[in-house]
Amino acid sequence: MHSGWILGPDEQGRAYVLEGSCVTQTPLDEAEDRGFDRLHCRGLGIGPGHVNSHTRLYRTLARLGAPEPKLAPPGFLSMHEHLWWRLERALDPRAIRAAARFYAAEALLAGTTVIMDHHSSPGCIEGSLDVIADACQEVGIRAVLSYAATERNGGRPEARRGLLESYRFIQDNHRPLVRGVVGLDAAFALSDETLHEAGQLCRQLGTVVHMPVAEDPIDLAEARRAGYEGPLERLHEMGALPEGSLLAQGLHLNEQQVRMATHLGCWLIQNPRSNRRDEGAYPKAFCEGTRIALGTDGFPANMVDEANVLFQQARKAGENPAIVVIRVEAGLRVAAERFGRPFHPVGPAAVGDIVVADEKGRARHVIVDGRLVVKNGKLLTASYEELRAEARAEAQRLLRDLN
Repeated sequence: MHSGWILGPDEQGRAYVLEGSCVTQTPLDEAEDRGFDRLHCRGLGIGPGHVNSHTRLYRTLARLGAPEPKLAPPGFLSMHEHLWWRLERALDPRAIRAAARFYAAEALLAGTTVIMDHHSSPGCIEGSLDVIADACQEVGIRAVLSYAATERNGGRPEARRGLLESYRFIQDNHRPLVRGVVGLDAAFALSDETLHEAGQLCRQLGTVVHMPVAEDPIDLAEARRAGYEGPLERLHEMGALPEGSLLAQGLHLNEQQVRMATHLGCWLIQNPRSNRRDEGAYPKAFCEGTRIALGTDGFPANMVDEANVLFQQARKAGENPAIVVIRVEAGLRVAAERFGRPFHPVGPAAVGDIVVADEKGRARHVIVDGRLVVKNGKLLTASYEELRAEARAEAQRLLRDLN
């Protein structure tokens, strides 16, 4: 195993020593005497790796041709019925693996070292999380994985299989870069019984829920039809909101509900590019929350691009653009909760996930868990070109099958 790295000094004169999988207090001269390799950072900046707190790896296939989003009519349900749910039902292990490996490669090249995936493949439930986990471990990225249990296709039996996949994976996973949580589809696609079971499973495993909440008014309408003020209240009543849970979107939560989510210790995950594409509302109520991080919901895991879109949206909505930095750094807190180690600030005891970037935020070097995975803008753990070709081939195969 590589003994360690000396990083820097960078443009601000900062220098760090990485030994094993973390930043240490080892003096620079001692590290040099011990033969640590030096990664020169002149004119660059050293910082923690970026975190994508909510994404869907399989959706990278849509960008490569299976099928194109423009074929779907506008609207939340139409987009999902004509595109995303069709694609999910078509997924098999080959396509899942290809999508995960290519998405992970893109993420690392963009300086993202942690991705949190919300996966769904109704025709390939059992073992699907292992396929993704192996792909992430191989390419060299940290991942928090979940299977989105749903009753959308096969009722309660399908939901039980989804929950069992999460249970099995969390129990069996021993990959150092990967963690598992319990995934759920949107609450409108689930019965109270499934929500209650998910909460029980979280308590049994000591983990949290990862799911979308209030992404579309249908989620609110179904909750009110069931006698609740909204989906958040329904989830809380069912015991399905453990502290630390990841609640994506939240576009239609009001200020009181955002405060409620914060009080319960949940994370709200904002997805600016996805919301812009789907013409979703800007969640102004998020100004009432203090636990809000950023995700991409299937867009490439370039968190600099995500932050730039958030900046534009916040300025247009009259919000303080300072929220951008706060929400970017919040992802590091999310990652720390899931991996049980500090990710920020870079310093002694911090996880050895480091990005060395230029003045525009473009990653030049990337280290994950003390391992150099990108050097001079080139992926070292696999051939980026081969991963992209593999993913494109699988996307085209699925497109032929769907048609």
